[in-house]
Amino acid sequence: MRLDPVTLEIVGNRLTAMTEEMCLTLQRTSRSLYVKETADFCCAFAGLDGGFVAYPNGMGVSGFVGLNVLTAVEAAGPLEPGDVIITNDPYRSGGLATHLTDIQLIEPYFHEGELIGYGWAFIHCSDIGGRVPSSLSPVNDEIFQEGLQIPPVKLVRAGAPVRDVEALISANSRTPEANQGDIRAMRAALRTGRERLSGVIAQHGADTVLAAQDDLVAYTAGRARAALASLGDGTHRFVDYLDDDAVSRIPVRLSVTATLSGGDLHLDFTGTDPQVAAAFNIATLGRPHAWITTRVLALICTLDPGIALNAGLIAPISVTTPEGSLVNPVSPAAVGVRHASANRVNDAVGGALGLAAPHVLPAASSGLVVPVVVAERHGARQNVQVLEPMVGGTGAREGADGVDGRDSGISNLSNNPVETVETEIAVEILRYALRPDSGGAGRWRGGCGLELTFVVRGEGSKLLARGLERMCFRPWGVRGGGPGAPTELIVNAGTPREVRHDKIDVLPLEPGDVVTLLTSGAGGYGDPFTRDVEAVLADVERGVVTPEAARSTYGVVLTGTALDEEATRVARAEPRPVAAAGPERQAWESVFDTDGVDRLVAALFRLPLPARTPRRAALYATVLAGLPAGFPRTAPTAEQVESARRTLAEEITELERTSA
Repeated sequence: MRLDPVTLEIVGNRLTAMTEEMCLTLQRTSRSLYVKETADFCCAFAGLDGGFVAYPNGMGVSGFVGLNVLTAVEAAGPLEPGDVIITNDPYRSGGLATHLTDIQLIEPYFHEGELIGYGWAFIHCSDIGGRVPSSLSPVNDEIFQEGLQIPPVKLVRAGAPVRDVEALISANSRTPEANQGDIRAMRAALRTGRERLSGVIAQHGADTVLAAQDDLVAYTAGRARAALASLGDGTHRFVDYLDDDAVSRIPVRLSVTATLSGGDLHLDFTGTDPQVAAAFNIATLGRPHAWITTRVLALICTLDPGIALNAGLIAPISVTTPEGSLVNPVSPAAVGVRHASANRVNDAVGGALGLAAPHVLPAASSGLVVPVVVAERHGARQNVQVLEPMVGGTGAREGADGVDGRDSGISNLSNNPVETVETEIAVEILRYALRPDSGGAGRWRGGCGLELTFVVRGEGSKLLARGLERMCFRPWGVRGGGPGAPTELIVNAGTPREVRHDKIDVLPLEPGDVVTLLTSGAGGYGDPFTRDVEAVLADVERGVVTPEAARSTYGVVLTGTALDEEATRVARAEPRPVAAAGPERQAWESVFDTDGVDRLVAALFRLPLPARTPRRAALYATVLAGLPAGFPRTAPTAEQVESARRTLAEEITELERTSA
């Protein structure tokens, strides 16, 4: 059945409104701070093929529109009215769950005994057990350390809750009351969806709703292809890095080759490093998964702002993700901090597509999402709360500065009100503000990062900050724009007890300790010495650029608060070399060049899976032994670079020989 355009528009809008009402029900009845304030949740309506037919506009997590519920549904067995499936298992759910703290509920919707579709709801829970409070740590090396794995099973059977499943979940969490409250909120949201869908069917008929599922997705797919076709055909490659794998100082490489052809897009991740013995892996199961296609969906919606959010957005996208790689790991690889890698996938995909459409794609955004977690103990009970989901800025693009303090990458989470945070946990927020001079310089400035400073008041508190990134490799600028400032984590800054940290696992804190997190700024676009002088002066007045940075990075000289026009003219005539990706990446790639590492990665993938990580670590250790201890933050001499390159070539040749 092919619906007429008017009916299709009406039914599509009603289904979207249904999902938005589901989201409101969930958020207003949830228990945990991370759901009711931060909004790390979503609801949707899936068709019979498991893809989302209707998805909310501007509510909850927008990036999961490409997920599919069918694998989880089939794993749970035959369904009847009143059943509700629960799962959090990335591997057994076909990638629907993306780490164990994301609890998924699915309810089959029936009409007169016929299956019509599926309601879906998910929340990020406060804790699902595992090795550390909040369950997630970058140094977990297998999924068993990350908490209770729930395969797709029935939480509710024919309307009756399965109490054994509820008890099992509660017994494996540090925050059982919050978890059960959020699960009940999800069930309420699914009930709202069921009731509203009944109203749509009553008015338009079940056959119309079923036909709309195919027609809505097909219409979106056609518009998505048209949007991508506007970029033209071509093949473009980009490489980016995670700072390290949290268990060594070796960066993790992400490579993307984007091929555009007639409105279709193929993303080839060949050249990406093998899966790591840490929590940065993304369980895509070889599919065009939400965590590796988010930047493409954002691009499509930018090119066609009126396009509907549904599974049709991913229809033009295909992927190659080598099995056993960071973007297609083999179980039981840990996946808890997969969002850090997804951020870097976003940057790499954006960099590749930016070569196709430099006037559309922005410079790199901050490239991190850091849920700052404080866990405190009250007798036998624990209180685990996310203070703030910290991000940085948005990359600048042609014609516009980046957005300060908001990252358009993978996060549309809300910030938590300071008053609510201080009510929920024993901390005092001292400063929550934009970070001056952190946005990459450019004709259009990159968005500034954020500063969060708080003092700990409680005894026995612990800090977790998963997702710390861009502490070494900075967000890159484009077309002469400069990189954003790197991330910093400091405890007791400016005192004799000051300690600077890179990635952390669980950091014990004492009452009175002051924690400061400075997030990365975004990359700039264009030559900063061509930035409008009035725009620089406005930035100085707002406090996002200091007078010193106005002089050094923009060539704008102030005497007091007044512009010195002659000094500015002279300053802007001076040479101004810019390392668009920052000196750290420049130093790294002076040794580990693209062609050499391509050979290295290809040889590693010829080894058995268990041998790849230790062999990779040994090879890099051999090469790094001849470089400064702080490399790449510390620049090597020309002699050290030449020696390291010879060692690398020898090691790669030997690896190729032994892996053939």
